[in-house]
Amino acid sequence: MKITRLMRYALGVVALLSLGLVGCEKLDTYSINSPADLQHRIDSIAAAKPNTGDTTYLIVSTPIVGAENNSAGWWTAFTDYFKIPSNKLLHLEFINYSSGAGNYNNWNLAVTNDTANRSASTYKEYFVLRSDAYGWGGKMKDVDASYAFDAKLIANDYKDIDGDGDIWNDFRTTMQGARVSMDIDHSATGNVFVTAKAVGTNGVTIVETYNQPVSASEGIIAFLVADGSHFNIKKAYLLPSKVTTITDVNPVSIAVTGAPEFVELGSTNFWGNAKATVTFADGSSKLVDTADVSFNIVPDMTTVGKKTVVLAYSKTKKGAYGKAVSTFYNLEVTNAVKSLKITTMPDVTTYTFPGPVAPIFNTTGLVVTATYSDGSTGVIGNDKLQFSNPGGDGSQNAVITYVGLTASVTTTCPITNVLKTQQVGADITTPWWSVFSDEYKVAPGLTKVFTMHCYSNGANNWNAPVTILRKTKKSDEYAVVRIDNFGWGGSGYSTATLSNDWDINTLKTNINDSEIKITVSNLGNGKANVRYDVTFANGEKHFQLYEGITVDSADLNCAITVDGCYIQIKSVQ
Repeated sequence: MKITRLMRYALGVVALLSLGLVGCEKLDTYSINSPADLQHRIDSIAAAKPNTGDTTYLIVSTPIVGAENNSAGWWTAFTDYFKIPSNKLLHLEFINYSSGAGNYNNWNLAVTNDTANRSASTYKEYFVLRSDAYGWGGKMKDVDASYAFDAKLIANDYKDIDGDGDIWNDFRTTMQGARVSMDIDHSATGNVFVTAKAVGTNGVTIVETYNQPVSASEGIIAFLVADGSHFNIKKAYLLPSKVTTITDVNPVSIAVTGAPEFVELGSTNFWGNAKATVTFADGSSKLVDTADVSFNIVPDMTTVGKKTVVLAYSKTKKGAYGKAVSTFYNLEVTNAVKSLKITTMPDVTTYTFPGPVAPIFNTTGLVVTATYSDGSTGVIGNDKLQFSNPGGDGSQNAVITYVGLTASVTTTCPITNVLKTQQVGADITTPWWSVFSDEYKVAPGLTKVFTMHCYSNGANNWNAPVTILRKTKKSDEYAVVRIDNFGWGGSGYSTATLSNDWDINTLKTNINDSEIKITVSNLGNGKANVRYDVTFANGEKHFQLYEGITVDSADLNCAITVDGCYIQIKSVQ
């Protein structure tokens, strides 16, 4: 059989290429058994090459992130940590897969300080950005308040493809199997710029962007988080930053909140606890120091009457002086308050509560009239007064106080306190999920503490009080957690870290006649903790802790239910 000169040339080229790969990279070309292995070897070769250009290739040790059936719960599956030095840009390319259940079941990006351990005490987050144009600030505010997250700076061009007025059904379709190119640019100007472009299998391209301040000198770390999703990382490399200068922008408005409406004659403090917020031309905003605010009209505080305060701010976003923006607010200088009188009783005058801490005085419907030093009278706003329910059982007098410049003035409001222990369950035969305590809202940054006595049948470790975390809509549960190191509840519970000091073998025999304190903490950052502190009848003390349950901090309620036991809640604080 004849071999043409052209065929000999082609075969020679193939042979030379094979020898070149073996000789230059010392790589056995026949040891690559799968496409994933091939990609890993190619990335390894690229990373090992001398970097004579401006690209640094990164080896991806975990190319598949999250269960491939998209069952990964929030904050359970992560890509590698990718460190981005100052003045460098991280480029990632990956295939995004989603369960399709929610807009958020796609990629999530976390940008943190240079700490290679999420559980380390030094770990701080700048922000978490979701693919559905949503995000939140992390814990960097504990270090430097100038690293503020600003959701108004999240931008996108998500499209209503089918014309039904809803972009999100089209978004979910586009993101399923989309190839995502993401740039995280750590500019030496002290900012990070994120651009994420997704090209769907439907041919649609969508882009999301975000930027905010970060450390200009210290490195940052970026990683992706799965949530009912998974990713296949294809590329990761560093380039020089594309942002060397920041275009300065002018302020466009200034707004004042918290300014006093009334000031007592003799005081010169017309600002009080007010705050000024400036909005810039790029849509960002920030609280500004009063030292940078000019008061163009200062009110005469030596006479009574209505006053106007005019103020201005004239710095650009980068701090240069430029065109000023201004606003104003009104207040009234009044004579000193000499006495108070209730002219309309509040809507609520009877308080039923478990004690010992009395509920907050309810001012709804209350009208208080003040008599001033010149003999004049007028309604004084409830926001200028302080209220106190003294607690106790039976008829009481709530105290209403006005704190003036030189003296405080008080009056009282008759109320009735009904001290009532709240019992949950009739007896130790109470079946599961049949009775519940009252529902309690837990505000961001606050806790709710239940103190109770438990009477149990002692048959099982779970015959004890059980804590429910849920939204205002009771069917939307975050987690249900028991006293015996067990719980459930979708993505909310799946992020929890469990710890205790039980001897599980003796737990059930000691639950009866025990004192239990349950503390529900809303951390305010999308997480909540539940802690059981138990004192057995024999004096032994133990705890059960669930940390990091994922919740919506703005909508967190809790309640207690029982199973084979009943409890007497003695206080809720």
